[in-house]
Amino acid sequence: MREKCWKDKNLKFLRTLIVLLLIQFKAYALIEVDITRGNLSPLPVAVSPLSSDKKSLVEIEKILKIKDIGSEISSVVENNLKQTGLFNPLEKDAFLQKPDIAHFKPRFEDWKLIKAQALITGKVEIINENLRVEFRLWDVLAAKEMLAIAFTTVPTNWRRVGHIITDKVYERLTGEKGYFDTRIIYVAEEGPKTKRIKKLAIMDQDGFNVKYLTLGNELVLTPRFNPTNQMITYLSYFRNLPRVYLLDIETGIQEVVGDFPGMTFAPRFSPDGKKIIMSFASGGNSDIYTMDLENRIVERITNHPSIDTSPSYSPNGRYICFNSDRSGYQQIYVMKSDGSNVKRISFGRGLYGTPVWSPRGDLIAFTKLHKGKFYIGVMRIDGSGERLLTENFYQEAPSWSPNGRVLVFYRETKTDEKGEGFSAKLWSIDLTGYNERQVHTKTDASDPSWSSLLSN
Repeated sequence: MREKCWKDKNLKFLRTLIVLLLIQFKAYALIEVDITRGNLSPLPVAVSPLSSDKKSLVEIEKILKIKDIGSEISSVVENNLKQTGLFNPLEKDAFLQKPDIAHFKPRFEDWKLIKAQALITGKVEIINENLRVEFRLWDVLAAKEMLAIAFTTVPTNWRRVGHIITDKVYERLTGEKGYFDTRIIYVAEEGPKTKRIKKLAIMDQDGFNVKYLTLGNELVLTPRFNPTNQMITYLSYFRNLPRVYLLDIETGIQEVVGDFPGMTFAPRFSPDGKKIIMSFASGGNSDIYTMDLENRIVERITNHPSIDTSPSYSPNGRYICFNSDRSGYQQIYVMKSDGSNVKRISFGRGLYGTPVWSPRGDLIAFTKLHKGKFYIGVMRIDGSGERLLTENFYQEAPSWSPNGRVLVFYRETKTDEKGEGFSAKLWSIDLTGYNERQVHTKTDASDPSWSSLLSN
């Protein structure tokens, strides 16, 4: 059954206006956040509720049914910062200054008293039926303003505003792009393990604004975003035969990429979005193929009497990593995008699978099976520097945040003797291996894919 047309009205801002961009300090600023050390010493930060005038509060409540929009937006920012493990948002009960006064002229001694090193303030109002939000980032120790930006958008985008504010704060304090104004697509699962109902679902990276893209009448697997986040490719079983589909998230229009011989696995877009790379299984082995989405020409990339699967492009599109058992057991290989110059890069003990190239281009994430345990790890593109970040009974399918700092994956639990107790949940972990957390979903979840930033 063709999925009902669906359109995400929150995907794009009507307009985003940067009205203020004030002094930006260099790396020698007093506030520094060491992103390489995880949560060993998180930065104390005060996120003040955004102030608002009474007229705007009344109008916003009529539109959104939210009484205190300023507190809601600040909570989004606070939760985002907390989940990184790099920041320690302070309790609001300890704040000594009212939000409206703090926004324009903070009493820095009051904020020093509660041990805040950074302060975020803001103001929200309704102008011509649009939501205008401005925020400021302050260096409490230096008693200086670090950043000031304002956004104008439709009221329903208020959560996105919170994510964008977090992105700007994160970038200013760490020197890296944020990853908060993003979405995750995944397979939502319900029912007993032997009879699971699986639907494509999409949500904000913090678990809110969940929308289901398929009805659950067909098995769906491995959804992946294209570079513009407007389209996904995924695998679905139609009459027990696997098919690769394209789905336009905004319009709900889906189409079959093609009917291929044998089994099809792990479709993924090229960095320019013009091709899909995947593996076909036939005659006891599988090889990697690409399809040009414009002319639907299929090109064979590998030709080896082994199982080659799970291909992933490098960010520049020049190379492909994949896993293969051509050495006798499953390992990770890298080759040029035309299939030449194949090199094995993993040489550790155990089986390696699901390799995926970092958007920064410096690392490859993977799943590893060794002595009955599953690991999520990373290695450099030449295979050196292997690091195992997390281990469990069963976990798989890492996907990178757009800044290459965090991985999302899914983890399954064991069933008891009666076959009960099974669950599948999304988890994330940063490159330090310290900040591991469960990603909230309404149902069980698997096969996550992280989008790129929705806004620049």
